[in-house]
Amino acid sequence: MLRALELADAARIALLAGDYGVASMTGTIPHPYSEEQAAEWIASALAGEEGVVFAIANSGLLVGCTGYRAFGEDHAELGYWIGKPYWGLGYASEAVRALIIHAFERDGFDYLTVGHFTDNPASARVIAKFGFVPQGRQARDCAARGVKAHCLTYRLERAAALAGFLRS
Repeated sequence: MLRALELADAARIALLAGDYGVASMTGTIPHPYSEEQAAEWIASALAGEEGVVFAIANSGLLVGCTGYRAFGEDHAELGYWIGKPYWGLGYASEAVRALIIHAFERDGFDYLTVGHFTDNPASARVIAKFGFVPQGRQARDCAARGVKAHCLTYRLERAAALAGFLRS
């Protein structure tokens, strides 16, 4: 289930996203990641400064976050993270599917982009499920690692999504 973030989520986000194994697979989450930093990020998200952001929850318990940031009127880039205890349980796939539908239906984008670091094959599998087409390779900042890391990028056209999984 996707739900709005709450300031009360700060401790849970700091705990899960602050794990180096999680933070090192994202571009922007630092390591270590304090509850205060998580609260500042939530406040920024609630103020609309982070794009569209949702908590991923199971029975009310936050297990990760997902969202997208628009780059012009025609497209947005998706992002997500799942807490390590919840890896491999399908949360990322369910959340990304819901997010794609939300982005195309709510904002009417022509296409969406997404990327993952080359050492994150789990994200590669999630992205492949939804028909994203490989676009290239970039060096992107990784706050937790403190360096630029190799990132593979992908694109999903609205028409392809509508012809595929959005029909079901």
